[in-house]
Amino acid sequence: MFKQLLTPVASSLPLSFLVAVVPIVVVLVLLGVLRRPAWQASLAGLVTALVIAVAVWRFPLGMALDSVAAGVTFALWPVMWIVVNALLLYNVAVLSGRFDAFRDWLLDHLPNDRRVVLVVIGFCFGCLLEGIAGFGTPVAITSALLILVGFPPLEALTFTLIFNTAPVAFGALGVPVTVLGKVTGLPAVELGAMIGRQLPFFALMLPFYVMAIYGGWRSVRALWPVLLVAGGSFAITQFVASNFLNYALTDVLSSLVALLATLGFMRLWSPEHDPAFAIASVPRGPTPLRVARAVGADVPCGRTPGAIPTWQGWIPWILVSAVVIIWTYAKIATVGQQTIAWPGLDGRVFITLYHKAYAAKWGFQPLGTGTAILLAALITAAIVGLRPGQFVEAIVLTWKQSRIAILTVALIIGLAYLMNYSGLTYTLGLGASSVGALFPILSPFLGWIAVFLSGSDTSGNALFGNLQVVAGNQLGLNPVLIAATNSSGGVMGKMISPQNIATGVSVTNLKGQEGVVFARTFKHSVFLTFLLGLLVMLQQYVVPWMIP
Repeated sequence: MFKQLLTPVASSLPLSFLVAVVPIVVVLVLLGVLRRPAWQASLAGLVTALVIAVAVWRFPLGMALDSVAAGVTFALWPVMWIVVNALLLYNVAVLSGRFDAFRDWLLDHLPNDRRVVLVVIGFCFGCLLEGIAGFGTPVAITSALLILVGFPPLEALTFTLIFNTAPVAFGALGVPVTVLGKVTGLPAVELGAMIGRQLPFFALMLPFYVMAIYGGWRSVRALWPVLLVAGGSFAITQFVASNFLNYALTDVLSSLVALLATLGFMRLWSPEHDPAFAIASVPRGPTPLRVARAVGADVPCGRTPGAIPTWQGWIPWILVSAVVIIWTYAKIATVGQQTIAWPGLDGRVFITLYHKAYAAKWGFQPLGTGTAILLAALITAAIVGLRPGQFVEAIVLTWKQSRIAILTVALIIGLAYLMNYSGLTYTLGLGASSVGALFPILSPFLGWIAVFLSGSDTSGNALFGNLQVVAGNQLGLNPVLIAATNSSGGVMGKMISPQNIATGVSVTNLKGQEGVVFARTFKHSVFLTFLLGLLVMLQQYVVPWMIP
């Protein structure tokens, strides 16, 4: 059995920490400074980590390769299985004209103002998609919609990535919170309640924050009522649902309430017309060729323009919401589920920090969430009358869009698994916990790093959730607060995760420019994580009554 080393560099924790962080720095520099494509940055980070793990942490080469293979397998199923099928649903909507119809419905029911559209689509609708599917698909779909109404691709992707923070901790019907409860042994209900006492502050702030970036303070002053309605309705529902209802329903309820409240408010109020933010005049009606070209995809026109009622634009999204919710509550995903021990790795690594063996099991769910989304895509195709040949067209297009994203996600999650099993991540965690009373301000950054690597708040909680509790107990900090902070901090790293960015660019003309996107979001990610750290400090030392 391999026993993880915590201080392999001269028996020094600071020196070991500096070496352990090198693979992450490599990825950050290649993405943010050299502006390399995400798959190249992820590959370089993986190779760097492989050398360090084997040569410095003395991780056997065979086990190192096994851990990478385990990460790649997890990346393909379930992560990319969900993403690919969500993109397939999107392409079915495009080729059937329902994506155009959805755009037209929004134009008919919203003021002629891109700023309002940004809030409704980027925030409200994006949060709904995150609550259902997650794993970057909300970013891809909502950014495509924003591009369709006149946003430059880089702006659209940047804003949707920033908005894709507030709902992430409760995404996919609360799975991140459930996993956090399992790995820490703390009640998931309390953890959900604590997260619901942190993220609502950011949910309230985000519409104002993004609007300040996009339109400046004059736009904040002009639109503050709708920004308050969108952010406030989401924040209040997020708090109420996570603390008094069911944390699994938090995202779905919050986004639905915010969407309905914002649309309803726009029936009563609209901002003063500003020509600088008017939506450019675009042809109306179902023209899939134009839609696809608008987002940089090569899609042949599958339907001739015709009169499609705009309300039918909601069909794909209502169907996928209903199918996934029913699927989850009926526990269909567990049918045929198999737990497979990874040969040569399961139980053969000893986690020195936790004093226990490290399991390496892959949970294969043939009827997981990705399959539910596939079913929704098939039902949508049947309802809207998409011909078999057009459905095959959608599959081919989905493969073209997602193949680089699949490679990127496989590499970055392979890197995360390698750092986990070799012990590099535990050295990082131990180093961060050595700061003593200042740990609450650094705790969010541990979750931030975990989600940056894995692209998933669920995986980030599995990776660092228990580490945070161990460190918190050693320092006399509240374990529920610190564990919840891992999840809340993780959502701030979502906007810079190579997985999220790669999925987002898959349906735009920004392929290969992930580094440019990363550079646009990095400073916001760090700033928001720092703000969360300040909030955690206050909750631990000044207002501990906020902790359930």
